Amino acid sequence: MPRSIFIQAPAKLNLALSVGALNSQGMHPISSWMVTTNLFDDLHLETLPAKSFSLFATIWHKDALRRSDIDWSISKDLVHRAHDRLEMFIGHELPVKSRLEKRIPVGGGLGGGSSDAAAMLRGLNELFSLGVSTDDLCAIAATLGSDVPFLIEGGSAIISGTGEQIESLDAPPEIHAVFFFPEVPCPTGAVYKQFDSLSNSPSNSPSNLASSPTKMRESKVRSLAMQSSVLATDPFNDLADAAKIIAPAMADDMEEIAQLAQLPIHVCGSGSSLFALCTDSMHASALAEASTTRLHIPAVAVQTIALPPMITNP
Repeated sequence: MPRSIFIQAPAKLNLALSVGALNSQGMHPISSWMVTTNLFDDLHLETLPAKSFSLFATIWHKDALRRSDIDWSISKDLVHRAHDRLEMFIGHELPVKSRLEKRIPVGGGLGGGSSDAAAMLRGLNELFSLGVSTDDLCAIAATLGSDVPFLIEGGSAIISGTGEQIESLDAPPEIHAVFFFPEVPCPTGAVYKQFDSLSNSPSNSPSNLASSPTKMRESKVRSLAMQSSVLATDPFNDLADAAKIIAPAMADDMEEIAQLAQLPIHVCGSGSSLFALCTDSMHASALAEASTTRLHIPAVAVQTIALPPMITNP
């Protein structure tokens, strides 16, 4: 009899993101405080008979607020690649039918694809009773993308290196926020290239966050992560200035939302999604509704969570 499992893949939020200069390996070291939120993609997995070809489908969930074409090739699909990497690790096939229903916007800086890949690794491990350790899952995850290892366990953590160094913290503090979804492309590669240009500009002053030494920023990340509560003004993101140059329409949306919310508006990762911290769930819900109806910028109220349990059906 086939077995099935349901996994929720949470969006991540960088409450603090410090980015270092390009290193000799062509990578940017980071220091970031990441938390998981209750905005989810839904992954449904079902076992197939031995020797069957695995089947993969990705669609938009009926609740998705910002949709784009799902037009990437199967070879570039992170869920498919996660399945392949785990098969390679254990040395045999894992025939499965996969249906991914997305709510997290593609390319929005919320780690949707990375979270989907982590969900596939966790789900297959449970569905086939593989017994792969968390450390090994994280090692496999690191070959797929810098955010994927954190999303194996989620919760709250300080991330450093190029994403592979994870210092898990206690359960995240209760934080209520709103995610805003401008319809603006903000390619990660272009943002990092612009970040490098800003960092190397002779006009940069020592106070410019992008030009600050990484170690100075690491202490600020840690200090924020250790606070018992987080104020609306506390989050910071070294990529924000670069993202606003790459996507000026996003910068315009930030100003509009800030006027409506009377709050600081922050960039999620490399953009183009945005966020604001709110006082409670009612505040967040009201702001999300106002942005959607008055500014026509789709928005959703979220809060921090630990990783939800998987649901298995025999």
